Amino acid sequence: MIDRRPGRPRSVRYRSGINREASPLRARTVPYVSIVAGSLLPVFVQADAMPLSPPLGFVMLVAWRLMRPGLLPIWAGVPLGLVDDLVSGQPLGSAVLLWSLTMIAFEYLEQQVPWRGFWQDWFTAGLAIVLYIVAAMALSRATVSPPLLLAMLPQIVVAVVLYPAFARAVSWLDRFRLARTRRVG
Repeated sequence: MIDRRPGRPRSVRYRSGINREASPLRARTVPYVSIVAGSLLPVFVQADAMPLSPPLGFVMLVAWRLMRPGLLPIWAGVPLGLVDDLVSGQPLGSAVLLWSLTMIAFEYLEQQVPWRGFWQDWFTAGLAIVLYIVAAMALSRATVSPPLLLAMLPQIVVAVVLYPAFARAVSWLDRFRLARTRRVG
């Protein structure tokens, strides 16, 4: 951050931003911690009759993957999905499989269509979220039927509508992740 107070000499104004670099620990851990926090958040939100809380960890993973394509390796779906399985109560391995398949699909998409915009990302995220929720229902041995899909519709709509907020949060977290904190030399 540049100090732009008018009474200070120019050399003092620019001194605060020179010779600083981002913390390597923060640069590596912020995406993973935010995805795990997204997986933990629905534990604190309880619904009585129907699940309204979307899979926030998955939405955060999708937001990180679409906003910063090369940041998370493809294999990151395995440990992050395992954490989500342990927290969410889904059958062990369902999020591992679905998150890994999502990472592979996004990697393939990135190679085929490298010139995406916000609307394409939102459509892609919405499609991934819908497919994830339906596949998670099928993997949990629930009978996927029209009444069940109708009951899951609010969760799907909330997750798709919240994607831009998660993309904004990922943008803020990415700036925080790369902020200069340490003086070099």
